[in-house]
Amino acid sequence: MKRFWDDARAQAAEGGYAILLDGKPVRLPSGARLRVATAPLAEAIAGEWRAAGGTKGGEMRPEQVPLTRLVGTAEERIAPDPAATVAAIARYGESDLLCYRATESKLASRQAEAWDPWLSWSARALDAPLRVTTGIMPVQQTDQALRALARAVEQHPPLVLAALGVAVPALGSLVLGLAIAGGHLAPEEAYRLSTLDEAFQEEIWGTDPESTARRESAAADVAIAARLVSLAHA
Repeated sequence: MKRFWDDARAQAAEGGYAILLDGKPVRLPSGARLRVATAPLAEAIAGEWRAAGGTKGGEMRPEQVPLTRLVGTAEERIAPDPAATVAAIARYGESDLLCYRATESKLASRQAEAWDPWLSWSARALDAPLRVTTGIMPVQQTDQALRALARAVEQHPPLVLAALGVAVPALGSLVLGLAIAGGHLAPEEAYRLSTLDEAFQEEIWGTDPESTARRESAAADVAIAARLVSLAHA
């Protein structure tokens, strides 16, 4: 859409902070006013709107306001019924990337060195020990571990669930996503861990534009999800 505002700013309001475009509140698709609980998150969202479209009359794209979109998802789709989102995110624990190891010995060694500490963390911190297999055939995780992962997901508020809903699919790993949400793992390192296989293949075959673009998109998703978690806790 066309940018119709000159200025965007955050302002304290009943229930938290609002974002104003030339003095008028940003609204969610339902018509409700967008509200966030922390000033840093409100300022970051206002910053998105100040930059989106460049100047008044410029073309503004939805991807230029990713925090706004995630907050809207949290408020309108997740908050009314978190259980559905919790179940969808927790399901990634059934096929977590960290549990699937290569048959090629050099890559398998790298995976073990990089991934085993986070599976140990899952077992210790989340009470969710996960089984490891070689190759792509599914490995059945225990009901106890899956229930523990679901409990770890459901303890998070809607904003963090919205972030996990972006980060976990991008990483292919619920364990890495929960580590980010808990402040135990930086998004850049989580992304590096999730792309060990691709990096190994690129050492052998080189890079290609399609793969590079896909990885850049995934890295951006993980980064914005982690930023939302950080701002939600600020």
